[in-house]
Amino acid sequence: MKYHINSASDLGHVLKAVRRTAKVRIDDLSETVGVSKQTTTNVEQGKVTVQLGTVLRLLSEMGITVSVDFPEAALPALLKIQQRAQGAAEAARSSMPSRQDTSGMRETAEGDG
Repeated sequence: MKYHINSASDLGHVLKAVRRTAKVRIDDLSETVGVSKQTTTNVEQGKVTVQLGTVLRLLSEMGITVSVDFPEAALPALLKIQQRAQGAAEAARSSMPSRQDTSGMRETAEGDG
């Protein structure tokens, strides 16, 4: 079912309704997602200060998907932004030493001393 969300409270109410319908306790959901019970309560109450990533993890755990409706004219700009972000993430990963490299460096350092 689709439901229009206009506020943090709207989203929190949907989460709470789905959780209750599924008979999932708030502390069980919180533990599964790795957040405090208070954080989950804050989301369900529509507190605007909760991190978006946390909200998305809670929604995902309950099987709630989020989509946005935006002007089609913005699609080329979105794709360009996503490509740049992906390239930056790949560059950051390639500049970090791998676990193997790091452990090898430690072994060498220990062997020298």
